[in-house]
Amino acid sequence: MSLQAKLDAFKADFQAGKPPYNVPRSVIETMHRATAELVASGAAQRALKAGDRIPAFTLVDPDGNAVSSASLLSKGPLVISFYRGVWCPYCNMELQALQEALPKFQELGASLIAISPQNPVNSRKSVRQNALSFPILSDPHNDVAAAFGLRFALPDYLVDLYKSLKNDLPAFNGDPSWTLPMPARFVVAEDGTILYAEVNPDYTRRPEPVDMLPALRRARSATPA
Repeated sequence: MSLQAKLDAFKADFQAGKPPYNVPRSVIETMHRATAELVASGAAQRALKAGDRIPAFTLVDPDGNAVSSASLLSKGPLVISFYRGVWCPYCNMELQALQEALPKFQELGASLIAISPQNPVNSRKSVRQNALSFPILSDPHNDVAAAFGLRFALPDYLVDLYKSLKNDLPAFNGDPSWTLPMPARFVVAEDGTILYAEVNPDYTRRPEPVDMLPALRRARSATPA
């Protein structure tokens, strides 16, 4: 089953209020409203695209080690996934799909990282729960996400909903700002040029990991022997 098929199946059960979710219709309508407004804002169109250069960054992994984009790119092409956090079931399914695809990326000389605003404690939880062998880097205040054009502030009514659901983003992220990144996936060449970009303001939609393989093959063919 494809990643999107799994996401669609989860979404159908969630929106139908099936156990264990039992979500009121008003909650679903509020989430739909927030997604529709983010789509209509055009924010995704302002994010970095194929052909752009990524901003240099240094973030910490779950063990507190500093990891720089320069060091990652010195080893070969890089796949970057921006995701919301361990609390998001759609994100967890995406991480699992990326883990399954990791050997294909490595065969093409590429490495994989995920970036989230959550703190290192929650990143360790993500790694453990999803059985990941690639690093999750913590992006305090979503500053790197902002440099990629992905950061957005949750509207007040969505903040109120999250609070009512005990989804305390400031606690997850160690940041009081109530911001998130739009889910996004990038393939980056060794010189920092983006070869593939997929940004979606609808968090229930994620690209398939195999969608990045053509860009990774181009990156490998362009690397001097």
